[in-house]
Amino acid sequence: MAKNDKHDKNDKHEQRDTEAQAPARMKRKDYEQQMRILHGELVSLQEWVKVAGAKVCVVFEGRDTAGKGGTIKRITERVSPRVFRVVALPTPTEREKTQMYMQRYVGHFPAAGEVVIFDRSWYNRAGVERVMGFTKPPEVDRFLELAPAFERAMTESGIVLLKYWLEVSPDEQTRRLESRINDPRKIWKLSPMDLKSYSRWYDYSRARDAMFAATDTAWAPWYIADANDKKRARLNIISHLLSQLPYKPLHHQDIKLPKRQPPGGYVQPDLPLRHIPTPF
Repeated sequence: MAKNDKHDKNDKHEQRDTEAQAPARMKRKDYEQQMRILHGELVSLQEWVKVAGAKVCVVFEGRDTAGKGGTIKRITERVSPRVFRVVALPTPTEREKTQMYMQRYVGHFPAAGEVVIFDRSWYNRAGVERVMGFTKPPEVDRFLELAPAFERAMTESGIVLLKYWLEVSPDEQTRRLESRINDPRKIWKLSPMDLKSYSRWYDYSRARDAMFAATDTAWAPWYIADANDKKRARLNIISHLLSQLPYKPLHHQDIKLPKRQPPGGYVQPDLPLRHIPTPF
């Protein structure tokens, strides 16, 4: 038997064992019930961040289709965009390509009272840039050497840095990519880069392993999330994020709406206003 065939069979056996051990996919009703609770906790976290002047930076990395964007949406959908800010940087400009690599990320770091979430981050250099040949091997090695010191400087300045890696199985990634091909609501998510990346599964595995080995530190560890079940992954990630910060639940005050002022002679004017159609 060829060596590669043996490895492929071992991978399939391991994948089947993992799938057999995995719990059943979560039901929507249970998921939304738990998410409602966590959303309340995120609001409490938000108020603590503002009062404490905390600086929180959350990095999301992972396989294509692992669910980074969906997780970030669920984190931010019930909180203020003035406190929770999402950063998803496009391809660097010609000017940015001449800057120090970390330079364009630093300007997005949180100030006091902010939570900044990176939908992919400076770890592009260790992942997509390395695998797709957008950067040279010595530049990747230099990045992996410098990243721990860079992140130590972040944490010593008072930034709470949380790094999450979302992992999916090969079969689940295939299923999700195929669903994007066949769904007009998702086709925008499927880029030529996704297709190229799909064929390089093990190159990404090697890049991920090297990244973990070099940058999983005591001051900025990597947290791995099994994202084969998106619902469970989102709940688990949000729960973990909340556990990493010393916020306290909000004290709910009894609030009563004040009385509205009397009309004071106000009459609605007869203006030629343009109302939208009402087909629903």
